[in-house]
Amino acid sequence: MELELEPCGAGAPAAGQRLLQAEAPADNEPEAVVGSRRSGRADSMLRWFITVLLCAAFLGLGMSVAILGPTFQDLATNVNRNISSLSLIFVGRAFGYLGGSVIGGVLFDSMNHFLLLGVSMFATTVGLYLVPFCKTAVLLIVMMSTFGVSIGILDTGGNVLILAIWGDKGAPHMQALHFSFALGAFLAPLLAKLALGTTVSAENHTEADFNQSAFNQSPEADSETLFGIPDDMNLLWAYAVIGAYIFVVALFFFALFLKKSSKQEKARASAQRFRRAKYHNTLLCLLFLFFFFYVGAEVTYGSYVFSFATTHAGMKESEAAGLNSIFWGTFAACRGMAIFFATCLQPGTMIVLSNIGSLTSSLFLVLFNKSPVCLWIATSVYGASMATTFPSGVSWIEQYTTIHGKAAAFFVVGAALGEMAIPAVIGILQGKCPDLPVVLYASLGSSVATAVLFPVLYKLATLPLDRQRKEHRKSEDQKVLVFLGIKEANQS
Repeated sequence: MELELEPCGAGAPAAGQRLLQAEAPADNEPEAVVGSRRSGRADSMLRWFITVLLCAAFLGLGMSVAILGPTFQDLATNVNRNISSLSLIFVGRAFGYLGGSVIGGVLFDSMNHFLLLGVSMFATTVGLYLVPFCKTAVLLIVMMSTFGVSIGILDTGGNVLILAIWGDKGAPHMQALHFSFALGAFLAPLLAKLALGTTVSAENHTEADFNQSAFNQSPEADSETLFGIPDDMNLLWAYAVIGAYIFVVALFFFALFLKKSSKQEKARASAQRFRRAKYHNTLLCLLFLFFFFYVGAEVTYGSYVFSFATTHAGMKESEAAGLNSIFWGTFAACRGMAIFFATCLQPGTMIVLSNIGSLTSSLFLVLFNKSPVCLWIATSVYGASMATTFPSGVSWIEQYTTIHGKAAAFFVVGAALGEMAIPAVIGILQGKCPDLPVVLYASLGSSVATAVLFPVLYKLATLPLDRQRKEHRKSEDQKVLVFLGIKEANQS
């Protein structure tokens, strides 16, 4: 049986099914109903299979993004550099991610989704396998930039494809997609340091040792040896295991691409209904700012809460590490529970609840920034409040205007820019004002910005719909009045 992916949320059967229902004779009506039910079941099974496959892909995406943190020192040792001189690796990956988001947004509107996702995951696999073999810092930064392009395409494409197959009913599936990413980010450090063992210890390689090895390395040796087997094979295995997993998932996307024909893709595209809000472009620009502040605040707090707790709140390093862990722990746990919450709550409601929680908790963090009890409680609430905002925002906008590749890439780029810009600015301000809790002010300011932006977004999104409903009601009232007038005329 040929499986045709029918977009959910369109509210209409496939073109072939409509034709069958219109032209089938009365004596064949039961057979047509049975065939329609079978086709509906097949379409539903295909949607669920693709959703599970996308969650598996985002699990690998989370692992591939998070693996850099616990192996960063090992990679620096592998290229004979200190950690500070290799910090450009994060900048290179971020710019690659931005470029990949833009490229993915353009390509997803013009080529097969499964093929593009399969190619991006295959490129991610190649990058993961080559990173441990890089023996020069420049080559490692270039490789990470290329790797960032592939994960940017995958991130944008996964959100677009979930919206394409589930439409405005995809809120739980969108939450599951982003929970898979958080789960992968949680598993990567465990895989790198616990399952495969500790690689290079910080006690054996101080920054002076790194500097000394960098001075001792000659330019000729640096130019001759671009690739080489890493000194510790655990580094290679950590990247190879994740790469192998992503490669297996990529094979399933290639299989889906071979299964579906171009004729079916054209039939699907012609059957899909599109919604476009009156203020479509304005909504996208405001959503760009919304995700800019939200993701920037999320990454900033997660990155600086440890140093803030030790320097400003006077916590021990073990307590500060626990504070950092409880932020990401409640973040991941609440994102997992949001899969079930999204089945009974609208995305807009979840965004409002998240805004209230983040605004309240960040306000308490600012007011009681030296109270250990308040820091623990408010940090937990803040992490839980931030968990559902991004997937709920993507699901919410799809209810009012159809999101294609370019539109999805636009607000994904906004999120990526927030991830880059806000932590960098906060780091500079914290250095100039060491006595102030700048990271907490940033969290409060971002919470205020998102709390102000969402009502504006909601008003712009619903205003055209309200006007259409009034016009529809007016038209229905006119029809009723005409009908009553005709009826009275006939009676007289």
